Parts: sequence; C-alpha cells; structure tokens
Amino acid sequence: MVSKATERSCLGVLLAAGEGTRMRSTRPKPLHEVAGRSMLAHALVALVEAGCDRIAVVVGPGAGGEALSAAARALFPAVEIHVQSARRGTAHAVLAARAALTRGVDDVLVHYADTPLLSAQTLRTLRDGLVDQTAVVALGFEAANPSGYGRFIERDGALTAIREQKDASEAERAIRRCNAGTVALAGAHALALLDEVRDDNSAREFYLTDCVEIAGRRGLRAIARMAGEREVMGVNDRVQLAAAEAAMQATLRDKAMRDGATLIAPETVFLSFDTQLGRDVVVEPHCVFGRGVRVADDVVIHAFSHLEGASVASGASIGPYARLRPGADIATKARVGNFVEIKAAQIEAGAKVNHLSYIGDARVGAGANVGAGTITCNYDGFAKHKTDIGAGAFIGSNSALVAPVKIGDGAIVGAGSVVTKPVSVDALAVARGRQSEIAGWAKSFRDAHKKA
Repeated sequence: MVSKATERSCLGVLLAAGEGTRMRSTRPKPLHEVAGRSMLAHALVALVEAGCDRIAVVVGPGAGGEALSAAARALFPAVEIHVQSARRGTAHAVLAARAALTRGVDDVLVHYADTPLLSAQTLRTLRDGLVDQTAVVALGFEAANPSGYGRFIERDGALTAIREQKDASEAERAIRRCNAGTVALAGAHALALLDEVRDDNSAREFYLTDCVEIAGRRGLRAIARMAGEREVMGVNDRVQLAAAEAAMQATLRDKAMRDGATLIAPETVFLSFDTQLGRDVVVEPHCVFGRGVRVADDVVIHAFSHLEGASVASGASIGPYARLRPGADIATKARVGNFVEIKAAQIEAGAKVNHLSYIGDARVGAGANVGAGTITCNYDGFAKHKTDIGAGAFIGSNSALVAPVKIGDGAIVGAGSVVTKPVSVDALAVARGRQSEIAGWAKSFRDAHKKA
C-alpha cells in the first residue's frame, strides 16, 4: 500500500542525548550493536526509509556526543547535529533542534536512538495519521505490565492526554495502552506545540507527551497508533540489549526461512541485519553470519562455521568449522572444508580447499585442489602479498606458499614443500630437504639411553 505521506516533506528528529550509564560502558548507549549494526544506525535507517528528507540528531555534550555525531555523519553525511546541553526532558531535547524545525516541513517524526526494533513501516503509519486537523500521532503499545510507562487517555477515538506514571491517578494507572515515546507532529503546528510545553510536573521536566493536551486546547486532534510491545522495546542496559538482540534474531531467522532458506536449528544460527541467504540454502546448527555476507542459492553452510564480509556462489559447500573472513569470494560449486580460513581470496569454480588450511590474499583457480595443512604466507611483517594458484593446480599437503608467488595452471606442488619461486604451467615443484637414512641409528640411540 502506498503511504499517504509519500508526497509530503518530513524532518526526522532522533533523540540520542541520554547518558546510558546503566550500560557500564565507555561507549555511548546508542552505539552498542544489535544484529551487527548500532542502535543509532537502526534508528537512522528507519527514519530515512520512512521518508524523512532531513535528519536532525540531538546529542549530549562532551565526548559521547562527539562520538555519536561522528557515527551519524558516517552513515548520512548531510545529517544535522544539535546539542542538548542540559537534560530537561523530551520536549526540551526536541527543541534543541529548533533551527531545523524553523526551516519548515510538512511532518516531524520524533524517534529515539535506543529503540532499534521499530520499523520504517510503523513510522510511516504515524505520518499517515497526520491528516485534516490531526496535529499529533503518538505511538503506543498494549503493555503486559504497564508499570513505569505513560498511559494513553482516550475518548471517542481521540487521544486526549498521555499521563506519566508518577502523575497518574489510580484509575489511569490501570490503563494498559501505554506510550512508546515515538511521535509524529504536523510541521505547521510543531513549534507552537513544543513552545507551549511547561515543566509543571513532579519531575520539573518538559514532556513531549504534553503536546497531546496542548493540541486539544488549540482545537487540534491527537490520535494513537499501536505497535507490538516487542517492536517498541527500548534498551537501557545489557540485559535489555540481549533481549533486543534475541528479538531481532527471531525476526531475521523467520524472514530467512520464509524466503526459502533452511535453518536446521534456527535458534543456534546468528544473522546480521544485512545477511542475504538464497533459496534452498541449508544452514546447519551453530553458524554465525557477520556483516556483509551474501549466499546464493543451493549452498550448504555446515555446522560451526563463521562468515563475515564474504560472498558464496551457488552450489558451494562451506565447513564444518570453516571461517570466511572479509573479502572471501567463493565461486560456484567450490568447497571450503573443516578448519579452513579464507581471507581476501577468490576460490574459483569447482576449486577445493578441504581441510586445515589458510588461504589469504590469494586466488585459487578453477578446479584447483589445495591439500591439507597448506598455508599462503602472505604477510612479511610489514605488508601483505598475493599468492596466485592457477586453474587445475594441485597443492600437496603441508605446503607453504611464500608470497608473492604464482603457481601455474595444472602445476603440482609436492607435499611438504616451501615454495618461494614461480612454478611453471604443468610443472612439478618439490621444495623440501632430501630424505636420507642411517641404518640401525634408532636402535643404537635407544640402547645408549637405556644404559644411561
């Protein structure tokens, strides 16, 4: 369904000024990650996908605010940064972005940087509610335990007030429709509503939620839109961070399976926000997908494998106990076996690196075979160098290929070799000490030690 808000301009105001001391971390709370992406990034992307033309991020003063500002600009260079010098409530935080608000916009979306699960689709439903005389659309949820949350006071389909727990009456505290915090404001009225907020409450703070009652006094309408409790989950400590991670993983696993991948034990598989799994992919138990992994159709990822920044083409087989690091590019029907690590390397079609090997900064040509225990010696202590293994080459077990070096197409490297020079096409290279034998030496050695 096309959003009614598609044609309207929108300013997203992301509040990221909270201290987050309960995280017990040197990092600002919004920079902690869920499914491989910071909570700040999740919130920013949701605002952009909800149609925000401009983004204003409100941060606190000091090093934490600087770190958040840098992270926001790294994602969206045009983002506006505003500093809330003193923490005096949510309306006060939004007004820290007054300069952005005064430039005029159709819709204003106020969102929070510690709410990583909220979807762009839900944000669009808030904007869609800003029609006719509706000036405020507040996001709510049905709370299993409403204690601590602001309560929605509603009458005849309209939202008349949002009452904070400490200011609510006993009857109001029994209400289970609660405030999630995120709100949409009509741009034509946003500044007037915010400027009328007063700190006449028990906390002596400027509550964004007061805009609901102010709108009513001005003859404007406020309404509620609801979401699931899990989607609006906020994160204040490590326990809640783990809960958000679990919720996000459940969503990602469900989508992967509905899109055609088989997760044999889904609860043991961990995905990143950008993991791409093709159809008829089979993922065995206890696999981890870091950021930037693309897996094509008909691939098997065997148990206990770890992939990050890797691309796997159709029909390939990975693992068990394989590690694909950034830059690993596995071509169709290639095989990467147990206890194999691939980094910044192309394993071409049908090539096999089956066990106990490290292939870094390399190319393994189509149909080549790399024997057990082979390593590419790619680092000299200062720089990385490339190993090129030709198509159809055969590398014997326990070989060391000292880069930079090239193994020609169809060449064979004898087991146990240390290769430091190029190997010609279809040649045999053996680079190991010549075997010699002294008859009876072992028995004499043992007899001497027995006498001693």
